[in-house]
Amino acid sequence: MGAKPISAGRSSRFVPEALVPAFGQPVRMLRWGRRKGKGVSGKHSVADGVAPFGESALSRRDFLKLGGAGLAGAALLGTTGCGGWGRSSNDLVFASWHDVGVTHGVTQQLLKQFNKQGKGRASFREGPQQDGEYLEKLKTEFQVGGGRIDVTVADTIWTAELAEGGWIADVSNRFSGGERSRFLDGSVQSLLYRGSIYGVPWGADAGMLYYRKDLLEKSGFSGPPKTWEELEEMAGKAVRDSGTRFGFVFQGADYEGGVCNGLEFIWSHGGEVVDPEAPDRVIVGSPEAVAGLAAERSMVSNGIAPQAVANYDETHAQTTFLAGDAVFCRNWPYMYALAGNPETYAGRLGIKSEQVGVSALPVGNGQRQTASCIGGQNLLINASSERQDEIWDLVRFLTDEKRQKRRVPDNAPTLKSLYEDRRVLEAMPVLSLGKEALENARPRPSSPRYWEMSDAMSRQFNSVLTGATPPEEAVETLQSELQQVIERGE
Repeated sequence: MGAKPISAGRSSRFVPEALVPAFGQPVRMLRWGRRKGKGVSGKHSVADGVAPFGESALSRRDFLKLGGAGLAGAALLGTTGCGGWGRSSNDLVFASWHDVGVTHGVTQQLLKQFNKQGKGRASFREGPQQDGEYLEKLKTEFQVGGGRIDVTVADTIWTAELAEGGWIADVSNRFSGGERSRFLDGSVQSLLYRGSIYGVPWGADAGMLYYRKDLLEKSGFSGPPKTWEELEEMAGKAVRDSGTRFGFVFQGADYEGGVCNGLEFIWSHGGEVVDPEAPDRVIVGSPEAVAGLAAERSMVSNGIAPQAVANYDETHAQTTFLAGDAVFCRNWPYMYALAGNPETYAGRLGIKSEQVGVSALPVGNGQRQTASCIGGQNLLINASSERQDEIWDLVRFLTDEKRQKRRVPDNAPTLKSLYEDRRVLEAMPVLSLGKEALENARPRPSSPRYWEMSDAMSRQFNSVLTGATPPEEAVETLQSELQQVIERGE
């Protein structure tokens, strides 16, 4: 948003538009799979070395109307231009949607560095503004033979669908267990499908708890809450002592961000949606899942969160918190950099980084393991590409320590070693503050029909939050609906 879909994601990701919005003009994040793209960006030209996915690109509907006739050689996502650093027909093609972050310039620099090594050449192709639109066009291109994409950036929740279609390469034999252990566990798990691994993690995201250190200290608290009950207690006292409007804000709207938040409440109470050992078996109908959704609802019913939180996305939550109107906020790592930044609305509002603390999300009573929803980006390889060895060299190059450091502070690294690197932590302090959250982040359910599962979870989670549906009824409904989704895919 897994989900930047910013990937659950700036996961994931549904965050990029929310990075630096104009104050008072919050961006409404649409539900995964229902986004409407903004068309092709006019910010880049072929002369910049970026070839946009053409507006003439066929939609999936157009492709189906034509029956695929004569399209085997079509590049539905556009063509890659020569660019200021050149391109030949033998170049490897690295593709991404436009809003994967603010580091496209960095990506192009990294590709130039790769080209200078003499192990191959790669060109960059930019896709639509939104990741959802990009995914649909990507699948259409795969359906007609893979086109000219060799490596694609992907949200963490795309793995199962693309792997089930046979469109992305199984890299289990190349990406060994020893190599995988160097990366964040949750990021690696997001690439697993039916026992195989289908890519390499490139950027990380995870849900974190932001809090006002100054307000907690004034109310006599020495650190952040460890449990959700403690959060309610601390938020209530801080609100009374300081006059702050709200105790806690988060993403509760009926969209993918709401799914991430609901899952975190369920996981942190010991519940699961699907069996981790048998992902085709739905187990959401449990007392633990009920307890998790009840805890989320209690934030509203007990007056800790505003009723409007049921309509909040990342932008609403960050605007409220950075304006000084909330004691706690659940959000992604990107928000920390907005506190006190004079170039953003947050800086003009006066909330400074020294007032803000970051920690892992709380847990339910009796639980010890915190859990955050993983977001970010992965690199996937087109299974139909013929130059698999060269492509693997490119993927290894882009995901090594030196190149991941180059992407900081705009993207959190996926290599564990970089969370001990002094320069990395100085450039992106939230990595040190939120390290526990990133280390304990986990993927959303892995399914080729994830979009249907997401829709069902989004509706039920939001219905519980508004008070329209009791938690017990919601998990019973989800138990049935999600199992039906999985069985339709068998």
